Amino acid sequence: MVRRLFLSRFAQLAALPLALGGSSLVGQVPHKTLKIMMKSAWGSDDPTKAAFPFLHGLALAEAGHEVQFFLLGEAVGLMRKTLANAVTPVGWPPVGETLDKLAAKHITIYACGTCSRARGVTEADLNNYGAKFGNPTIFVSLVEWAERVITE
Repeated sequence: MVRRLFLSRFAQLAALPLALGGSSLVGQVPHKTLKIMMKSAWGSDDPTKAAFPFLHGLALAEAGHEVQFFLLGEAVGLMRKTLANAVTPVGWPPVGETLDKLAAKHITIYACGTCSRARGVTEADLNNYGAKFGNPTIFVSLVEWAERVITE
């Protein structure tokens, strides 16, 4: 009985956009620009997980939010253009294509300097995407700057 009542109420709420002229409620609320830090350590060992932070960060930037990235661990290897172009998630374009779009939008990407040096990632690699070496101080400043921190 409770379930039936819940489903009935849910159906009424789901029909609300149709009652409002067929348009969705999404986009009708005033848009607040957020400062979002994307943090990832996923690398080429799992292409789909490696791609999600970049895909989601791009979507957030395209929606008008301020986005910055901090990469560490295996994710820093994606700053090598040859690797980024070879990492293809299921159902999505290669990571390199998404990184190119982020670079075109001048989205800041920091790659942990220690992690990068340990994996042979150079400043020339970072320059492919307008990225910079990061460090713990930069990491802390990004966390303090951000209104949201998304780790994927």
